[in-house]
Amino acid sequence: MREGIIWLIGGYLLLMNGAGFCLMGLDKSRARKGTWRIRERTLFLVAAAGGSIGSLCGMRALHHKTKHKSFIIGMPAILLAQCAAAGVLYWLAGR
Repeated sequence: MREGIIWLIGGYLLLMNGAGFCLMGLDKSRARKGTWRIRERTLFLVAAAGGSIGSLCGMRALHHKTKHKSFIIGMPAILLAQCAAAGVLYWLAGR
């Protein structure tokens, strides 16, 4: 059962990080075309829901939102908070 939960969490994180990267790419493409954009709130929500690594990779690889302080500070802060939460959960599971 524990292995099944690990696979489920891993699959979820893979999906969310892929979504974070793709949303950054989609927003970059729409910015170039001057069409409807993805809300910044949506980009942050996907990152907070587990897609922070994919969002950060999308920012760096696609050079998107790299001049916005809210993204330069916010995305790594979300990742750090998620790592801290994972560490706490890991520590609690070992007790």
